[in-house]
Amino acid sequence: MNVVVVGCGRVGSQLATLLSVEGHNVVVIDRDAESFKRLGTTFNGVTIKGLGFDEEVLEEAGTRDCDAFAAVTNLDNTNLMATEVARKIFNVPHAVARLYNPVRERTYQQLGLDYVCGTTLVAETLLDKIMAGHGHHLASVGDVEVVQFKASAAVEGKTVGDIEIDRRFRIAVVARGDSMFVPENGTALHAGDIIVASVKDETFPKLERFMEE
Repeated sequence: MNVVVVGCGRVGSQLATLLSVEGHNVVVIDRDAESFKRLGTTFNGVTIKGLGFDEEVLEEAGTRDCDAFAAVTNLDNTNLMATEVARKIFNVPHAVARLYNPVRERTYQQLGLDYVCGTTLVAETLLDKIMAGHGHHLASVGDVEVVQFKASAAVEGKTVGDIEIDRRFRIAVVARGDSMFVPENGTALHAGDIIVASVKDETFPKLERFMEE
């Protein structure tokens, strides 16, 4: 997979290194060349000095042919602009932006941006979103994430109580067809349901089979 990462700070460098180690082609863009020193020795991708929303820089980075794009600088406006340029000008199929200030969350939502927000954000969260594609991250609070996903066939015959995990995974809302409701413990779940839930980071592996890819 070809991936462009804008921002080589703590998160961006970790994300780029993780992707590189997994064998993907990675290009990292940052306006400060010194930031590339954060990349580990296992990183074998390409680095480009420049602004992440500059069309010429993005063209040089191969954004037109990339499969995924992540804007993870420490500036919300930069991340927003870079992601919008990637989506609308370069037609990138999967673009993710990092959001620092929750006040801007409504703007991101109105623009239809896929984003990750949280003060304890780690690179693995962005990696999971790029690789999985079946979940939509809504917010982070400590090591708890609020996610939205489409239920897979594995939920058939199960109730909310069957798949919830005490203090680890809780379902808050279920959307089915034209209706949306807060479920009870005995509410039956069906494949195709849209579920909004809170989940502890370390519990994700136990729930992946319930999420449609």
